[in-house]
Amino acid sequence: MRRRQFHLGALAVLGATALAGCSSVPRASGADAAALAQAPRLTGKFGLIVPAGPGGQPRGQNVNASFELLGDPRRGQLEMSTPMGSLVARVSWQPGSAWVKTPDGDRAYDDIDALTQELLGEALPVRALFDWLRGRPWPQAPSRAADGTGFQQLGWQVDLRRFGDQLISAQRLNPNGSEPLATLRLKLDAPVSP
Repeated sequence: MRRRQFHLGALAVLGATALAGCSSVPRASGADAAALAQAPRLTGKFGLIVPAGPGGQPRGQNVNASFELLGDPRRGQLEMSTPMGSLVARVSWQPGSAWVKTPDGDRAYDDIDALTQELLGEALPVRALFDWLRGRPWPQAPSRAADGTGFQQLGWQVDLRRFGDQLISAQRLNPNGSEPLATLRLKLDAPVSP
């Protein structure tokens, strides 16, 4: 029950902060910023739609935010901001742990998948995003080509048809139906090298 309350609180922070323009997470401390100062950096906007589950499960979500993704699949940071620029969540990870800082406080998790599952309603393949945003599968997991439109990996169908416009779309495949479990859209601010 406590985890569900935090999940709803984190999503409420994303929505309420967007409307109110206040209550943001402070910027990273000097030590934290220095640790990732030379790390690769990807910025852009993302949208995540997680429809309500079967039987009226209250997991339906629609989240839009700007993002800054730093580091690499092993160790990194993902910051999410409102359109007005208020930082509403900083997600950090390293081998064996992940944590999130929101205006409501800090919370630790065993891994990045558990963290994104609770925060956003779907376990996002954050470690794979570093490669997906470069138009290729993550080399640490099996993948297969998908009819010239992209590839499938980690249970997601990644669509690269608009990659030249710095836009990718990914759908979490539903093994029990035709509707996706989640849809993720990412638009980079600038092209990245492969």
